[in-house]
Amino acid sequence: MSTESQTFAVKRAEVEFHNFASLGEPEYAISVYAEENERRGGLIAKYLDFIGPLTPFLEVGANAGHTSYLLANQFGAQGFALDLSADALRYGAALMDRWNLTEAPVRVAGDALHLPFRDGSLQFVMTFQTLSQFLDIESVFAEIHRVLAPGGVFLFAEEPLRRMLSLRLYRASYYRTMKPWERKLYDWGLLGYLVRDVIGAEQEESFGIRQNHKMYLHHWRALIDKYFAESRYDLFVPQRGWGERWMKRLGVRLDPNRSEWRAARLLGGTIAAFCRKAGGPDEPFLRIERFEEYLRCPDCGGGFRRDANETLVCHACGYEAPQEGGVYTVLRSEDRRELYPGDREDIIDFSQPGHETRLGAGWHQLEGQFGGKYRWMTGAGFATLRPAHQGPQRLRIRGHVHERSIAKGVVRIAVRVNGSAVGQWTRDRSGLFVLEADLPPAPQYDVEIQASPVWQALPDRRELTLHFGLIRLIPRA
Repeated sequence: MSTESQTFAVKRAEVEFHNFASLGEPEYAISVYAEENERRGGLIAKYLDFIGPLTPFLEVGANAGHTSYLLANQFGAQGFALDLSADALRYGAALMDRWNLTEAPVRVAGDALHLPFRDGSLQFVMTFQTLSQFLDIESVFAEIHRVLAPGGVFLFAEEPLRRMLSLRLYRASYYRTMKPWERKLYDWGLLGYLVRDVIGAEQEESFGIRQNHKMYLHHWRALIDKYFAESRYDLFVPQRGWGERWMKRLGVRLDPNRSEWRAARLLGGTIAAFCRKAGGPDEPFLRIERFEEYLRCPDCGGGFRRDANETLVCHACGYEAPQEGGVYTVLRSEDRRELYPGDREDIIDFSQPGHETRLGAGWHQLEGQFGGKYRWMTGAGFATLRPAHQGPQRLRIRGHVHERSIAKGVVRIAVRVNGSAVGQWTRDRSGLFVLEADLPPAPQYDVEIQASPVWQALPDRRELTLHFGLIRLIPRA
């Protein structure tokens, strides 16, 4: 199995992306989570007899944990929500308040490639829109198979099926950030015949999150059959407008069983699969109140105990994972140090207190909610960084283009460091973006970001361009 199923750079990009995107626009995000839960809840209810007991469960790639809250409150199950982003998991507090929920999963920031759970400890594992973020999907299958108890069930859903009928010309953005001609083709059901992979992939890819959209239907089936003894499938084939509706009908008509399998090969779509591990449970499960006994140390594989401060402590090597904002970060030590560095002079994370000491002129007050915090910039903003590691560095800037910026024309961004130009970029659609530029070794980096056009949102008299959430240095390999 490949050790490069997901590089560290991609893990860093995912943590940064979900820090903002999971609840950066609260009203929109919460409405999407509610729609997803309605769809996912119906799918779980449909196959509940096949799944059997739901406790203890684990959701891998849980994001804000909204589907784990669904299991805990609607289905009465107990278990864990795991995501690489601790910030995304902390947003669960907002969901509980908004939806008047009483039950919550145990929230764990962890790595799907190194699940911090004992062998055979879980009855039900689920993941949605997560597997395609790994270049070697089998490595995740193997980890999930390891932590599932004999007879346990693995549900993965909303994973993309590669479509045969596509020219694969370019990556398309999500519908709400499409250009007018793209929306028209989408509404007609024709855009899918042009794009390189899943519609919407452009946003994550541009952020540095590498995705795997190479799995045809037969690839998924072969992987399931390799690891699991029994399975059930549901396919969801797109029929956006007449362009896909007619082709789907033709595919069903040509299929010898009049099923959607041939249509799925032609048009892609998504797959939902319920996969049962061979065997049956050997022993009763522990009470979820003693959840630490399900976990194992990510450094040495030893067991955990909980101390009086609710900190997880490894019996064998002394690894500690304190509870921070309701979340335990149970990552390998080297990953945790770099993915969650805290307040350092090489990072300006606007969600962290004290970040303003490294900002110069050109920034407005802090805005946003939870981890999705940002500052609007005027025509130019200044900042100072000092490297935490020796050698050449890479500058990484995370920001967002507002619709009003695009309404003014093409957005132009230029960056100077220590007086020298390091890059120029243009953006012609709204949404999140990341800029990166290589820098030579230096004891200090004085950063100047320039952007245009400048605009106002009257009656607010401030001059605005873009808003930013992160400026940081990364050691260059």
